[in-house]
Amino acid sequence: MLTTRVIPCLDVRDGRIVKGVRFQSLRDAGDPASRAEAYEQTGADEIVMLDVSATNEGRATAVRTVREIRRALSIPLTVGGGIRSIDDAARLLDAGADKVSVNSAAVRDPDLITRLADRFGRQCVVLAIDAARQDAAGATGYTVLTRSGTTPEPLDPLAWAAEGQSRGAGEILLTSFDRDGTGDGYDLDLLALIASSVEIPVIASGGARNAQHLADAVRVGADAVLAASIFHGGLTTPDAIKRELADLGLRVRREEPANDAAEECVA
Repeated sequence: MLTTRVIPCLDVRDGRIVKGVRFQSLRDAGDPASRAEAYEQTGADEIVMLDVSATNEGRATAVRTVREIRRALSIPLTVGGGIRSIDDAARLLDAGADKVSVNSAAVRDPDLITRLADRFGRQCVVLAIDAARQDAAGATGYTVLTRSGTTPEPLDPLAWAAEGQSRGAGEILLTSFDRDGTGDGYDLDLLALIASSVEIPVIASGGARNAQHLADAVRVGADAVLAASIFHGGLTTPDAIKRELADLGLRVRREEPANDAAEECVA
């Protein structure tokens, strides 16, 4: 049985971590490199960094920020935001990312997933799906959102997850727009729906406040749990969360973390 990965998320804008609710009302939450280093020292298994303004500003992810985080970090690092091409991904992998995450650009050009997987290996490609409940949505009652949650797409997340897997994605980062930053817990219906439809790992995101929320996500199919507010706000640490998860019967990595990316990406 694999251990559950605990992943702090750094949403970054203009070189600073920001956090809000449903991608809005963003507030400053510190320096990315310092935070990443502190989270590794307190038990994080991986770090995800998302440049939350890159897509809307029509630019690539800030490479300098990625380099600064990598210098402070030895555990795996996934980077997303504004990745539209092989060259964009190569720059981030060269700067120290272990995996790249694509969202809006992949919706516009689904073959981007295949091109990235062919070039770097599917273990380096994460498909990020932001989803929201909508009464007028497809059979699942959810729709995919792009451009930092501002644009609903005529795309069912269940079908999109399956297509992403078939096109070469190695993981899915699934964020509930409705739960993001609320502390109300992950959208377990959405999570169970996606996790049961694909064979690749699914990372749960959006809404965690405590260890029980994380445990609930794992029990409905998440392979990893991502959180931001509970760590940035000093409510807990990755190590503390892992102790609670272990008490709840989940397997977690408690030894010294190590970079355990499945394979090295060839940039």
